[in-house]
Amino acid sequence: MKRFAFYLSFALMVLVLASCHKDGKSIVTPVSSGRPYEVLVVADDKCWNSPDSALFHVLDTDVPGLPQPERSFRISRVRPDYFDRTMRLFRNIIIIDIQDIYTQTKFKYTRDAYSSPQMIMTIQSPSQQEFAEYVAKNGQVIIDFFTRAEMNREVKLLEKKHNETLSTKVQSLFDCDIWMPVELSSYKVGQQFLWASSNLNDLNFVIYSYPYTSKETFTKAYFIEKRDSVMKANIPGSKEGMYMVTADSIFVDARNIAVQGDYAYEVRGLWEMENDAMGGPFVSHARVDRANGRVIVVEGFVYNPGKLKRDQIRKLNAALYTLKLPQEKEVGELPVDNQITEENVAKDNEQQTNKEK
Repeated sequence: MKRFAFYLSFALMVLVLASCHKDGKSIVTPVSSGRPYEVLVVADDKCWNSPDSALFHVLDTDVPGLPQPERSFRISRVRPDYFDRTMRLFRNIIIIDIQDIYTQTKFKYTRDAYSSPQMIMTIQSPSQQEFAEYVAKNGQVIIDFFTRAEMNREVKLLEKKHNETLSTKVQSLFDCDIWMPVELSSYKVGQQFLWASSNLNDLNFVIYSYPYTSKETFTKAYFIEKRDSVMKANIPGSKEGMYMVTADSIFVDARNIAVQGDYAYEVRGLWEMENDAMGGPFVSHARVDRANGRVIVVEGFVYNPGKLKRDQIRKLNAALYTLKLPQEKEVGELPVDNQITEENVAKDNEQQTNKEK
C-alpha cells in the first residue's frame, strides 16, 4: 500500500510539473538543439529563392576583424510545412511571415517558446519587396540580435563556471572582477597589467589600466598608440626585437557600445608580432572607472594559425562583457535592440503543438 501511494504521489508530481506554466511556458522545457551561431530560417521557396535573397546575404556576412573570411552564422532553411516539433527545438530560429494583412514590416521575438535556451525572431511584412528592403536596411540588427543571444548563453555558462584564480588576481590588482574561461590557466603580471593564456596559447586575455585624461582617450588613433606601447612592454616575442603590435590600422574597427548600461569603446582588429610571423584577431573593451579616474581595458586575442577563429574570439568577447568595475553589480543580460519587440507567444505555440499530437 505504501509503495502504491509512493508511485501515485510521484505520478501526480510529474503531472503537476508538466502542466505548470510560467509566462505560458512549461517547466519541463526540452533542451534546444543546434550548434552555437547556427540559425534555422523558416521560409517558403518564393522568399528564400528570390533573386535578392536578402536574408541569406545578411546571415552570410563575414565576421569583422578576422584574418580570413568566416561567415557570421551557419545557415539552415526549412519550408513552413516542415517546421515540425523536431525543427522547433532549434536554439536560433527566424520565421518569415509575408502576408498582405500587415501594413508594415517589423521584427518581433520570443524566447524559450519550444525549448531552452531559444530565441525566435519573426519578421512580418506585407510584401516580398518590402521584406527584402527592410532586411537589407536592418541587417545589422538581425546579426546583433542572434550574436547577443549566443553571448548571453556564454555569460550564463561563465557565471556557473569560470576561472576563480584569475578573478581573484584581477580583484587584487585592479579592484575589478571578470569571468574568464577556465582554460586560461597561466598568467603573467606587469605594471598595471595582467596577461592570461591557455596552455596551447590559443586563447589569451589581458587587462591593463591608465589615467583618464579627456574624451580624446576614446579615439582609434589614441587607443592603438596606447595599446602598442603596453603590449611592447609586456608581451615580447621569443627573440630580442620581437613584440606584439596592432596590425595595419586600416583593418581596425572601433565603435561606441554600452556595457552595464554605461559607455564603452569596442575595438576589433588584427595583431602581429614585430619581426616574427605570429598574428591573429583581437577584441578590446575600454571603460572609464570614474571613481578612480582611470581607463580599464580588457582584451581577448587568439593565436590559432591555419584554423578558424570565429567561435574563439566570440567566446572571449562574451567574457569581456562580464567586467565588473568597482562598486558595479554583476553583469546582467546583454540587452536586445529596441527595434525588436518581445512578445509572449509561448502559450500559443504550445497549444499549436498540442493540436498536432
